[in-house]
Amino acid sequence: MLLSLYEEKRANLVRFFAARLNSRAEAEDLVQDLYLRLTAMEADATVENPSALLHRIGSNLMLDRLRSQKRSGVRDHDWREANTTVLAGHEVADEPSADQVVDARQRLKALVEAVDDLPEKTRHAFQLHKLEGLSHAETARRMGISTSTVEKHISSALKTLTRRLR
Repeated sequence: MLLSLYEEKRANLVRFFAARLNSRAEAEDLVQDLYLRLTAMEADATVENPSALLHRIGSNLMLDRLRSQKRSGVRDHDWREANTTVLAGHEVADEPSADQVVDARQRLKALVEAVDDLPEKTRHAFQLHKLEGLSHAETARRMGISTSTVEKHISSALKTLTRRLR
């Protein structure tokens, strides 16, 4: 029931959150996260006002994103403070250790291999959206499929990559 209402209200939800986030791409990502939350809910759950539930979950996700962005701004500032040196009035980044470089390269290699192992259409949708920064609608247009199918491909890719990279 909730998923069918989600499909029906998806475009309205994207517009609603795009107006609040000032970014259609952020809104599409948020609505995709909303879809993932709904799929994780029990199918037989009784909901008095499903439309209100969609907006409540979406609003909570939006607040979580805004808090996360605020924290990351503070964290980035703190990181710059801890990892840069000022020489002659210019910030110079301190170099990562050899172990950090090796670890980062190994994690990147694992990610690339995991992405390469995705089914072709799923991989293509994931790359267009996450790597090239296209919206769900732009990805759908480029691939010649529906936005809903793009969302399903991206959701599948994220689940697979999360499992593989744990």
